[in-house]
Order: sequence, then C-alpha cells, then structure tokens
Amino acid sequence: MTDVLPSWQEGPTREAIVGFVDAMSDGPDAVPAEERVAVFDNDGTLWTEKPMPTQLHYVVEQWAAAARADPSLAERQPYKAVVERDLGWLGGAIDKHYAGDDSDLKVMIGALLGVTAHKSAEEYHAAVAEFYATAQHQTLQRPYSAAVYQPMVELLRHLEDKGFASYIVSGGDRDFMRPITADYYGIPPERVVGSAIGMEYDAASNNVHYGTTLRFFDDGPEKPVRIWTRVGRRPILAAGNSNGDVEMLRYVQGHPRSLSLLVHHDDDTGRGDAPYDKGAERALAAADEHGFVRVSVKDDWDTVFVA
Repeated sequence: MTDVLPSWQEGPTREAIVGFVDAMSDGPDAVPAEERVAVFDNDGTLWTEKPMPTQLHYVVEQWAAAARADPSLAERQPYKAVVERDLGWLGGAIDKHYAGDDSDLKVMIGALLGVTAHKSAEEYHAAVAEFYATAQHQTLQRPYSAAVYQPMVELLRHLEDKGFASYIVSGGDRDFMRPITADYYGIPPERVVGSAIGMEYDAASNNVHYGTTLRFFDDGPEKPVRIWTRVGRRPILAAGNSNGDVEMLRYVQGHPRSLSLLVHHDDDTGRGDAPYDKGAERALAAADEHGFVRVSVKDDWDTVFVA
C-alpha cells in the first residue's frame, strides 16, 4: 500500500490528485508556496452530513430544551418539527435551499439565532465542545470524530506535506466548527471560514457577544467572496459536494492551474455513507460542464471513515 493517500483506490481520480499536487509543489513548474492554497467544504466533504448536518443536530437539542421550557413554542416551526420529531421538515428545509427556495431556511435561521443570542464567544465555544464530547452520530452510532472521511484527512495531510495551506469554507457556522477542526482535520481555527452571526464587544464584561442577526450565510456565490476577504488570494484547489459549492469550485478555476474536486455520495454498498444526489444536482451537472473531477465514494475510497 502506498504511503500517499492509502485509503484511495488506484485509478484516474487518485492519479489526477497526486499528479496535480506533485506538479504544483515540486519541479520546474511548481507554484510559489504562498500560492498553494486549498479550500474545502465541511458538511458532506470532510465529514458526513446525513441524516442531518451535525450543527442541526446540536441546534435541535437546543430547540427541544427551549420548547420544554416554553411549551407555546411547539405551535410554530421549527420547534413544532422538533417536538413532533418531524425531522423530515428540517431536512426538507435544507433540500429546498439547495433547490433555490429559502422560505423554510429563513424560519430555521431565525430560531437558530436565538440559540446564541447574547452569549459570549467563550460560552458558545464551551457548549459546542461539550456537545462534541458527548454526542453520537444519529445513524452511525459513533462519536462525530469517527464520522470524518479518512480519505479526505489523508488528502489534507498530503497537501500539508507539500506546502499547502488548507482552509475550511463552509455554509456551517464558523464558530460551531472551530472547536474541533484542529483535532479532526489538523486545520487551526484561524483557517475556518463559515457563516457568521453578528457580534459586538461589551466593555463592561470585556468580552465579545453574539447578537441577534445573521451577518452572512457562507454558501453559493458568497463562498468566493469570503475566500477573498479572508485569504486574500485565489486558491488553486477546492473540494466540495453540493450545489452550494459550485461557485467555489469554479472560482479556483480562475487560476491558470487548478483542481476542483466534487465528492459524489454514490456508495450503495452499506459502508455507512448513504448514497444521495439531492442537493447536488446542479453540482453534478456542472462537473461535466466545467471539468470538475468527480470523487466517487463507492469507487475511489477504499476506506470511508476514520477508525
């Protein structure tokens, strides 16, 4: 077994990745180290997002607690869905977003803002860290640390060995990801780019607190904007899996030399990663149009999850 990307099957996808990374980092055609920037989506790209994104699992627990404290909340969404255990409504809101309808997502975001309102950054960090320490993935029945894709972690390490700086660029909440990205992926918190709630400094407590409005939702066309504002240069490698990643995957193609990877969840062999195309229809179509390299979970990954 090779030392480079050992969980990847031999074939054109692995060859395309290894060949590109080698060409960008070694030899006469290598790009300067400062240009070796890679960006990765998180949910569905670095770890599983089914049956629901991890952050939604956390938020559902907070909504359930709020409904127990105030039963009147159960009369409206998304608390109604949580109380009635109608997780289909929650998942449907995300599917509708990827289909261009944000009506239910806006309802969810409104309730989501109540989870962090007026908390300090440290309070939220501690609450999320506790969730990660105790929560189990809903269908895999294992800690979320074991719902991470082993082949993608290997890719991150290979890029690191070749002088790349890798960033997470996700529609998920930036501060929900930061407590675990160093341990799970080897990516420090300052390289995590995600959606963000407005914050303000409170002089009395000498702390930073969350407000009650969403500052930006880091998805779709917002991703290239956030990459530029945070990184200050165009990456040369991107990896995503959904419709919300298309603009990011295309953005890197503005560099003279680039690689765009689209993870396709097509594994029907029962290894734990449920196959689905919903929410990725536009991305899969764009793969052919724009030359994204498809990463087949079924055919390209020998191992799916970290041990």
